[in-house]
Amino acid sequence: MADDTSANNQPAGYVPPAVWTWAPGNGGKFASVNRPVSGPTHDRELPVGDHPLQLYSLATPNGQKVTILLEELLAAGHTGAEYDAWLIDIAQGDQFGSGFVGVNPNSKIPALVDRSADPEIRLFESGSILVYLAEKFDAFLPRETRARAEVMNWLMWQMGSAPFVGGGFGHFYAYAPFKIQYAIDRYAMEAKRQLHVLDTRLADRPYVAGDDYSIADMAIFPWYGGLFDGIYDAREFLGLSDYPNLARWHERVGARDAVQRGRIVNKSSGKPGTFLRERHAASDFDGVSYQR
Repeated sequence: MADDTSANNQPAGYVPPAVWTWAPGNGGKFASVNRPVSGPTHDRELPVGDHPLQLYSLATPNGQKVTILLEELLAAGHTGAEYDAWLIDIAQGDQFGSGFVGVNPNSKIPALVDRSADPEIRLFESGSILVYLAEKFDAFLPRETRARAEVMNWLMWQMGSAPFVGGGFGHFYAYAPFKIQYAIDRYAMEAKRQLHVLDTRLADRPYVAGDDYSIADMAIFPWYGGLFDGIYDAREFLGLSDYPNLARWHERVGARDAVQRGRIVNKSSGKPGTFLRERHAASDFDGVSYQR
């Protein structure tokens, strides 16, 4: 039988058509829920808990950014940051329910509703949520112009860069139905360039934006710190031992109790006692092992 793949482990002979058409179920981890149109696929109202802040999310790197900030706010004494966190199972298509689409028309987690305002305020995109909460509680985002600009620089860097690590490298290295050397090489190169950017930045400062811990660190940690903790099982492949300054930052940020709590909220699987599908009160962490 003739080999139908090239030397780079990719299908041979594919020629893009003049007009692309969707072929449902064409492979990949999320083939059953991905689609080229927006809007709800089914009616499903979102649950609402007792707190003003209602979070609808999953413990992906983007979801962890928000729960880390919420736990940091509570640890800093901002009692108004109490929240209900409801799990959105993206593998089951929960993000396409009518209630979720009503909060986020883009059908991506995380999404947040602040019911303390009248009318309530909907928020989507993790960076937008981080800035909103930091401003609401006047925490983890400096007021001084230069310091604030530096935090915003690195927050926006993360928002623009992470899709290359997740949607690019992570997808083709870990999730694609077959290995494509060109795609893996392309995104591994970019992932390593970004890791070098961070390692260089952290050579002479404790946190990404300077001396103070901020929402920039909270945004960057789940993605780039997460690589050190095993997402995509790529620690050896990406040569993370080449980035000692980033490794020190990873240990510093990862040791924070609020970070450890935030990372397991809306996590749906793992060893018993190491994840929290929903979070409605601080007592929900009782009996849960959130140490790394």
